This record gives sequence, structure tokens and C-alpha cells, in this order.
Amino acid sequence: MVTREELMTVETFEGFLDRPENTDRHFELIHGEIVEKVPTELHGLIVFRLSGALFVYFSANPIGRCGVEVRYRVPGDAHNFRQPDLSVTLDLSTPPVTQGAVLRMPDLAVEVKSPNDTFTAMREKAAYYIANGTRLVWLIYPEKQLIEAARRDADLDFFTIDDTLTGDDLLPGFTLPVRTIFPG
Repeated sequence: MVTREELMTVETFEGFLDRPENTDRHFELIHGEIVEKVPTELHGLIVFRLSGALFVYFSANPIGRCGVEVRYRVPGDAHNFRQPDLSVTLDLSTPPVTQGAVLRMPDLAVEVKSPNDTFTAMREKAAYYIANGTRLVWLIYPEKQLIEAARRDADLDFFTIDDTLTGDDLLPGFTLPVRTIFPG
């Protein structure tokens, strides 16, 4: 007889996050399994550089807000609690969440590949975000100095260090030379 390991639910996961030993750690719940996020210095530098550019953009264009390691979950999805490295929400009619997760996916989700991430896992994250309402996902691959952009019902776009990243119609006028995202 084969036994199936019980999948963790969002409610149980929230209790797990509240444990004292998890205070300074970052976790996601992906299809009922706990995944710890362990970013590297390079990961942090990339998130910092991109979030700085988005801060400048939103200071001049107050159409949304940007956050680092914000938790999101889709109501009705009992087994996923996602925490993109960087996210953008364009709905300013609701105040920022002060406890728990935002009960929707961000408009833009950014994931920076860590050494233990696979390309398949990165694309699966993008597919989950897109399937649940995210309009644009940037997957950043530090070792290749490459950014992959995913959208619903569209081909993937790839940006190399010789290209300029754009925000499409989501972030009108946002442009950033890709080479500025990667520390030299």
C-alpha cells in the first residue's frame, strides 16, 4: 500500500511561519510543500538594483507600488503561499496589507534564480503567477545575465545585457538597461 504524504495547507503554513525559530527566515508554500528561500549576496544585489529603478519609476509615476518579499495567495487555493523576490501591485485603491498575505497575485512578479533553483522550477513559478492573474513575470538568471519575460497568451521574450528591459503597457515608459541590473 502506498501512502501519500499530506499536503500542507495555507492555514497550517501560517502557523509554521509564526514559530519563533522561523522569525528571520523566508519560506514559500508551493503546491503544499514548504520551500525555504536562501538568497545569495548576488541575488540581493540584483533585487536591490531593480527595486531601486522601480522606486524611481513609481516616484515619478505614482500608478502602483513595489515590494520586496511580499507574500501572496489566491483565495480558494489551499496549498500555495507565494513570495516573489520583487513584486508590483497597480491597485492603489486598497491599502497595503499589514498582516498575512495579499489575497491576490501581483501585477508584476520578479523571481531571481538562486543556485539551487532549476530553470524548470523558475518557469513553473511564472506559469503559476500568470495562471492566477499576474500580468507580467520577469525571471532573472544571474549566471547567464539574462531576463525572461512571460505574459499570458504570449511568447516569452528574452533580454540580454545588451538589451533594454521595458514594462510593456503595465509600466508605461519604464525602461532599464539590463546590464545595470547585474553587478559588474
